[in-house]
Amino acid sequence: MSTIQGSTTPRAIQTMQWALNPIGYMETNRRRYGDFFTAPISPLSDDSFVFVNHPEALQYILTHDSTPELSAPGEPNRIVEPLLGSRSLILLSGADHRRHRKLVMPPFHGERLKVYGELICNITKEVAATWQPGVSFVARQSMQTITMRVILQAVFGLAQGERYEQLQVSLTQRLDMVSSPLASLLLFFPFLQKDLGTWSPGHRVQQVSGECDRIIYDEIRERRTQDNSHRTDVLSLLLAARDDQGEGLDDVSLRDELMTLLVAGHETTATALTWALYWIYSRPDIYQRLMEELKSCDASDPLAMTRLPYLNAVCNETLRIYPVAMLTFPRQADQDFELQGHPIAAGTYLMGCIYLIHQHPEVYQHPQEFNPDRFLEKTYSPYEFIPFGNGVRRCVGSALAQMELNLVLATILLTRSLEFVGKQPVRPQRRGLTLGSSPVMLQCSGYGAIG
Repeated sequence: MSTIQGSTTPRAIQTMQWALNPIGYMETNRRRYGDFFTAPISPLSDDSFVFVNHPEALQYILTHDSTPELSAPGEPNRIVEPLLGSRSLILLSGADHRRHRKLVMPPFHGERLKVYGELICNITKEVAATWQPGVSFVARQSMQTITMRVILQAVFGLAQGERYEQLQVSLTQRLDMVSSPLASLLLFFPFLQKDLGTWSPGHRVQQVSGECDRIIYDEIRERRTQDNSHRTDVLSLLLAARDDQGEGLDDVSLRDELMTLLVAGHETTATALTWALYWIYSRPDIYQRLMEELKSCDASDPLAMTRLPYLNAVCNETLRIYPVAMLTFPRQADQDFELQGHPIAAGTYLMGCIYLIHQHPEVYQHPQEFNPDRFLEKTYSPYEFIPFGNGVRRCVGSALAQMELNLVLATILLTRSLEFVGKQPVRPQRRGLTLGSSPVMLQCSGYGAIG
């Protein structure tokens, strides 16, 4: 057996490297140490994580994460607590996690998804209508507007009014505070979040967070006094949800789950859409194939657009090449065991490195090339292609996110003609806890097929 190795650079410096240049950090360590390496990047403890970068090893971990050998605790995820709250599903463990997950899951499956399809298309058309021919715009800003409105209407149940406007502004301000690689240091070095006076970043964070909380709690309290049985938004469904003992979610848990859905559903989807638009409009061959496929589709049926093979392949390749979530949530070894010839001691935290698995040359030929055809030619296992995680902590909103990605892109392609006008190459870069991109500039050149 061989011991897992890693860099001996001091923890604070490695944390800085991970925060400012995550791709460089991962690729450098893989070149030096292979498919397993230690990563002392936790700002909240002296624990080191082991990054696991091979599909077969990851499969073992994620299929044994609720056994005596391995567990999926919420405690290592405390870095997100200032943003999401202590009762977020991401921070819960054991029976408490299973109970909350069961309460949160139902809104994102089956018939409920159909309800949101038309909403997503209509919101996309509204935002696309603001793009003026000959005027360039930053793709991410428009995609954030779309995904924020989807969250506010589909999740919060707000379509208009003062509270809708207030929440849209406050939530956008809160998320933008950690949007750049440098600003992301607020998350990785918690002392920066302290309120040291009006001049400090921590003061502004707490000020904006307090305003967001006030608006969300006002909405929760008001909705508890109403009959929500006719409503289809996620908040109404969560208010009605009951566990086996007939108990529902309290106000704090509701607030934290709503913030979790916002961050997981708004930020990540906006990033994926931005990348997809870049690939589509910087690659004429991809654009032409998509338009040919869309011509054969009934544009009045949102669910039909989610079944288009090449559109799905483009979406999957977008999620593969630069996955928004770079890592799975940590799993903890609860007893000693061996993983592909490496001894794993009890107490060790193991994290699947989604980015490095998606770039693994044994799985993907020419992994740095954007090639949607690979998803038409081969079916990848859920441990080779893993944009939403897997196991007991798989993203609960993955079905909604995938549908939104397809429908927003299809609607834009059909209603507007765009072109990529960026002067600089688009590069991946950290955005908060996720992997985003440098700015993508587009320009509207007219109406599309049904615009």
